[in-house]
Amino acid sequence: MSDLHVRIEETRGILERIARDFSPAVFASSLAAEDMVLTDLILKAALPIGIFSLETGRLHKETLEVLDKVTAHYGVEIALFRPQPELVEDYVSKNGLNAFYDSVEMRKGCCYVRKVEPLGRALAGKKAWITGQRRAQSTTRAELAVQEDDASHGMAKFNPLADWSEQDVWEYIRANGVPYNSLHERGYPSIGCEPCTRAIQPGEDIRAGRWWWENPESKECGLHLVDGKLIRIKSVAA
Repeated sequence: MSDLHVRIEETRGILERIARDFSPAVFASSLAAEDMVLTDLILKAALPIGIFSLETGRLHKETLEVLDKVTAHYGVEIALFRPQPELVEDYVSKNGLNAFYDSVEMRKGCCYVRKVEPLGRALAGKKAWITGQRRAQSTTRAELAVQEDDASHGMAKFNPLADWSEQDVWEYIRANGVPYNSLHERGYPSIGCEPCTRAIQPGEDIRAGRWWWENPESKECGLHLVDGKLIRIKSVAA
């Protein structure tokens, strides 16, 4: 049995346990490659786990096209949570449309309006949420646990692909015919909002294209932060 096959079975087991013991649970999908692996595992097993995505209003058209690919492939529509229009208007009127380039604080403010606040609404009333984060993605995620206690949202948080490699992700996608974002084929291993994402150069870290004008230590949008700080949420034994 290959190492990947073992990881797949372990991940299936984690997802089944979440569905059984942490209902209602939801999966927060960014529509990136990792998230498509989890989408495939959840939908093929018909697990009672909701799937949603944050439609920030500034995503690439290729990212939005993934929503149609999912519907065509699985017959399921991913729920979308959008920012509150009045919060976007307030941010833009006070700071400008692209103020996130000016400072880390301005960028985090934009991320809060477009991602963090909608995430709070998406997680309301749930017992657990699932992400596609992996330890190998960046230095900020090197100590990522499979199961964490997310006190800020009052629920459990799961990262079922924590120990998967980039190769594992793509081997699974190709072997199972999983739909994915076409930007991945154009040098975008990590994809966020269009103005905050660029293609990477050979040899660069896979998240080097995210907020490329910032230091690596600041490259989190706030979805995985508590009080503005990177969370090493309390790990829970799986």
